[in-house]
Amino acid sequence: MRFSKEDLVGSVFMAFGITLFVGFFYAAILSKLLPPYENRLLAAIQNDWYYCLLVPLTLPVIIVAVYLHWLSMKMFKHA
Repeated sequence: MRFSKEDLVGSVFMAFGITLFVGFFYAAILSKLLPPYENRLLAAIQNDWYYCLLVPLTLPVIIVAVYLHWLSMKMFKHA
């Protein structure tokens, strides 16, 4: 079975997206449930609450952005 260039690029994008999702899931949720680390980097990730709060606070911003996009397209269509 031969893969075309588009299949290879698509597979790389999928792997990159899955890797980012797993890393974010660990930083935002899983690290908070594990016992404290002695490693400074892992302890810094565990004690950081930025990403846990970023996702819920992004939802209102997305809603406003979608509404403004819809409104601007409506005005452009009827202008």
